[in-house]
Amino acid sequence: MATAEDPTLTAERFIEKLMTFQSDEEKRKYHRYFKFDDDESGDGDRFVGIRMGQVFAVAKEFIDLTPNEIEKLLESPVHEIRAGGCSVMGQQASHKRATALQKRALYDLYLRRHDRINDWDLVDLAAHKVVGRYLYETSESRAVLDQLAQSENPWERRTAAVATLFLIARHESADAYRIAERLINDPFDLVNKAVGWILREASKIDPATLQSLLARHASTMPRITLRTALEHFPPEERKHWLSHHELKKA
Repeated sequence: MATAEDPTLTAERFIEKLMTFQSDEEKRKYHRYFKFDDDESGDGDRFVGIRMGQVFAVAKEFIDLTPNEIEKLLESPVHEIRAGGCSVMGQQASHKRATALQKRALYDLYLRRHDRINDWDLVDLAAHKVVGRYLYETSESRAVLDQLAQSENPWERRTAAVATLFLIARHESADAYRIAERLINDPFDLVNKAVGWILREASKIDPATLQSLLARHASTMPRITLRTALEHFPPEERKHWLSHHELKKA
């Protein structure tokens, strides 16, 4: 990472470079994964049609953007530009030469501007690398995960879950199980999927705790959560737990 601020590394230059990859065909493809109107005058999310691979490549070129410039990207109404900002944050926090101060600045920025990290892919680009990594590497209270899990904002609740993936990767599953149980009956499907995801990964470290959680919740938890959590289970055991859910439904 650069040691001195480069005057060419600005949000404006980032956007100029990114927009060279705009494609109407790619914009049409995004309708498969996101809900949005093509009318750019609307208040909803705007997509311009840039492949995520190109977003990530440009983010790598601009990995040394300052937090102030990253925030300008997050303020954009264009989804791919905000995705670029989140990608820069994730790549910067993961860089081997990132300092503790830089990681703290990214952590603060992520939480302060969560209003602009407002879709599933934006959360997934940075939550574990920025929030999860920071909590793992510092003595910061992990109660922030519980606060996020209690938020009325579903994307903050998804962050609470996804952030624990970094901890799970370092063989720490306690926070993941605690947050999963807080969110076990969340009303939002994209939180349900994330909860199933962290349960599946945490079970690789501590399968007994997942068995205990399933004994309490398998019959009532959302089906997508249960099915995702069971993805690595043997077929007969998976069938056993799914039958609990079906019996309750009946």
